[in-house]
Amino acid sequence: MIADEQIARDAEVLSEQLGEMRARLFPPSSQKIMRSFTSGEAAKLIGVSDGYLRQLALSGDGPSPATDERGRRFYTLADVNALRSHLAAQHGAGSAKARSYLKHRDAERGEHTQVIAVTNFKGGSGKTTTSTHLAQYLAMQGYRVLAVDLDPQASLSSLLGYQPELDLTGNDTIYGAIRYDEARVPLADIIRKTYVDGLDLVPGNLELQEFEHTTPQHLANRPDGDPPSEMFFARVQTALASVEDNYDVVVLDCPPQLGYLTLGALCAATSVIVTVHPQMLDVASMSQFLFMTSDLLSVVREAGGTLNFDFLRYLVTRFEPQDGPQTQIAGFLRAQFGERVLTAPMLKSTAISDAGLTKQTLYEVGRENFTRATYDRAMESLTAVNSEIESLMAAAWGRTGKGG
Repeated sequence: MIADEQIARDAEVLSEQLGEMRARLFPPSSQKIMRSFTSGEAAKLIGVSDGYLRQLALSGDGPSPATDERGRRFYTLADVNALRSHLAAQHGAGSAKARSYLKHRDAERGEHTQVIAVTNFKGGSGKTTTSTHLAQYLAMQGYRVLAVDLDPQASLSSLLGYQPELDLTGNDTIYGAIRYDEARVPLADIIRKTYVDGLDLVPGNLELQEFEHTTPQHLANRPDGDPPSEMFFARVQTALASVEDNYDVVVLDCPPQLGYLTLGALCAATSVIVTVHPQMLDVASMSQFLFMTSDLLSVVREAGGTLNFDFLRYLVTRFEPQDGPQTQIAGFLRAQFGERVLTAPMLKSTAISDAGLTKQTLYEVGRENFTRATYDRAMESLTAVNSEIESLMAAAWGRTGKGG
């Protein structure tokens, strides 16, 4: 059989099977939903005691949760966010206590939208796992989050409930908002809601690759040059600026290559997380990535691009503490970069891998689905990493703690 026909047929078969799998896993609408939280989990998310949350429910003061046949209360993330707004209003908008409940950035205090690019051009370094769990964690903490899938493979989109070849047609990715022709549309028209309250998505698919193809043509054919905001490296930033009033944080899942999209993401970013698997080949690859990134960004700066990061951090991913060579390499990275390596590594975990088999994250799967020790270990690792990033965001905003 002719190669392209065989590949096309395999793609169709695989896509059909994935669609059937989704229909089995998430009936009847074939759409994912976020799990509900127990009273104790909801209280921890909000930052109050379980007893106080029960008191609020019994008094009818604020949103009422659903109960099961045994009278146990369960809260959706929408319930949790409604309670945050309710408690913040009780303490007065703008007060420190109100900000501890409702963590939205305050533009009047100069708190800019935090745009976090998660990047590295070596596949398998954990970018998408990091991006998805970070975006969900921040939404669960009460921030208004936009996740942007810049990878044509669209793994982040799949984890957040979209199967690109079934759910997307054309102009459904950020390419629709940064393209060079008259088909360009506002980014607001592309953004989709997800099943996680407070988390929106700009999905990805293969059309993102068009930006890598059309940019060289545009650079070769532009007659009089572009204004700075229309240059290829500023287009992602310009698109995000059009919706930034609606969000506190934007998480960019970059493609595993140093192309025009990645450069656009780095120019749009206020902060950068570089993921690295602690193996010598991966560290050597990261060295080349840093050299190439530095060279290309210096060209962008000379062309008028602005590059100012609130923080740049390296995240050790898929880390196995009992692996001697990995521990040595992690120590080597800390010796070279000091505090720029996040204190908490992202541990390699069968819990995260098993959740991924059903295109879910660990935040979506209840503890009862795993061995308790395995689940707790993975969740502690995720929370430590994401909490550390949240603290860096708070520091960039001039806040004294993670929330307020």
